[in-house]
Amino acid sequence: MKFRTTIELGGKTATGFEVPADVVEQLGAGKKPKVKVTIGAHTYRSTVAVYGDRYMLPLAAENRTKAGVEAGDETEVALELDTEPRVVEVPEDFAQALASEPAAQQTWSSLSYSNQRYHVLQIEGAKTEQTRQRRIAKSVDTLSQGKQR
Repeated sequence: MKFRTTIELGGKTATGFEVPADVVEQLGAGKKPKVKVTIGAHTYRSTVAVYGDRYMLPLAAENRTKAGVEAGDETEVALELDTEPRVVEVPEDFAQALASEPAAQQTWSSLSYSNQRYHVLQIEGAKTEQTRQRRIAKSVDTLSQGKQR
């Protein structure tokens, strides 16, 4: 399902775009459907959010760069319902650290896709091995306490 929209900047960096209500209805999966978003040649996975009477999709910096768009641009967007399971690929070093702490592993297993992704992105975003190991330790400690973040 295709439509045209304008990329909006909300605040300093939050970027996204409105999805027409009739498009959300045609997807037939409620008000917050999981979708595959295609802008140009770039496709990413997301979930429609409801803000008041508007349906919105986020557009992270990484996705803006890959799609070649920025705030203020008008663009064509293709949406399709995303029915594939959302599974986070856990880096081997983080998986080993989780396996060594049963409480952390248990909390990890109960986390939503978004919260699991948050931890993995923090770890993979480290620029040095020292920072990576510190972030792994912090995530394991947080999860061992039964906390999501």
